[in-house]
Amino acid sequence: MSTDFYWRIGMEGDHASLRTPRRYNRGHAGGHRPGNIAPAIRGGRLDGYSYIDHMAAVVKASESAGFVGGLLPSFPITEDPWATTSALARESDTYRFMVAFQPGFLHPLQAARMSASLQRATGGRLVYNIISGGGGAPQLWWGDKVQHDDRYARTSEFLDVLRGVWEGTPFDYDGRFFETAGAALPPLLAGQPFPEVYFSGSSGAAVDAAGRHSDYYLSWLEPFDDLRVKFDGVRAHSAKSGRAPKFAVRIDIVARHTEEAAWAEIEKGWASVDRAAADRAAQGDSVGAARIKGWVPQHITGFRDLEVQPNVWCGFSLIRGGPAFGLVGSYEQIAERLDQLTDLGVDAFILAGNPHLEEAYRVGEEVLPLLQRTTPTRVRTLSTR
Repeated sequence: MSTDFYWRIGMEGDHASLRTPRRYNRGHAGGHRPGNIAPAIRGGRLDGYSYIDHMAAVVKASESAGFVGGLLPSFPITEDPWATTSALARESDTYRFMVAFQPGFLHPLQAARMSASLQRATGGRLVYNIISGGGGAPQLWWGDKVQHDDRYARTSEFLDVLRGVWEGTPFDYDGRFFETAGAALPPLLAGQPFPEVYFSGSSGAAVDAAGRHSDYYLSWLEPFDDLRVKFDGVRAHSAKSGRAPKFAVRIDIVARHTEEAAWAEIEKGWASVDRAAADRAAQGDSVGAARIKGWVPQHITGFRDLEVQPNVWCGFSLIRGGPAFGLVGSYEQIAERLDQLTDLGVDAFILAGNPHLEEAYRVGEEVLPLLQRTTPTRVRTLSTR
């Protein structure tokens, strides 16, 4: 059995470690300050090393450490993942680029042309991370007022149209959100490998759409029994469409030589806990965010209160933005938990750690070789440039 392991590319800047979660010193999040990395001020002048150079270093580090590709997230605070992928693709001949995007902000014909162009240029290394949006202020930042369930209906139409025009045959479509007449990709672009679809969302509407469209249903990490129930629901919806999706989980990791050393990293970061910031980040109509918020106790006496099962800690969002759940432990313990998730039905992982560059090496060199039941796969290029 083989499993794909992706690494997260820190598009929003990066901080030195979870021990210093408020110290962003890589990228532009903290401005150009002395001591920053990529770009930095040295001798009173910018050093000429851009943040795209730093992301390229993360690509090369994670590829050399055994990861098949990287996730490029998309938030109001990040650079655009489509443009960034175009810039990074030439840094490797095999690395896959998983572009996160909300379908409502692109017309499916334009998305098809952009995607097919990237597939042609990279030898088929584009992967989709479809996100339909979590509502609230972040959604309004994009100018999107479409309600929760309708966003997933819009996503389904988007993917119907995108697939419909992909092979270059004239395609007609008359839906609630999109309409085409005789639309098709030009012959130069038609017939490229269609990107694998990683589909996120925890609501009934999301699970229904994922059952129709996903190659991989992607979830944040949750307690393992809850993940099992969620996966069973996706399987049931997929079966109605004659589909059998695979499953993927996005996980932050703190792995060290010993369990004590890993928890010591968390303890140091705990001094910077910001419960109010985590509550603000969980606003909106995202069912997944609401589920995770419900697992975080209102009254916490210490960071170990948030260990919901061995090595599964739900306090990451209190230290830095992003998912609440992650894995904390020794290299052997983290490998064992990943093996348990594989037994549960997980076919692919998107792993992350701070800082992204150094932790890519650490996880790739110390954790992945310990996996007992999985063989990380390396990507095969589908065509040559």
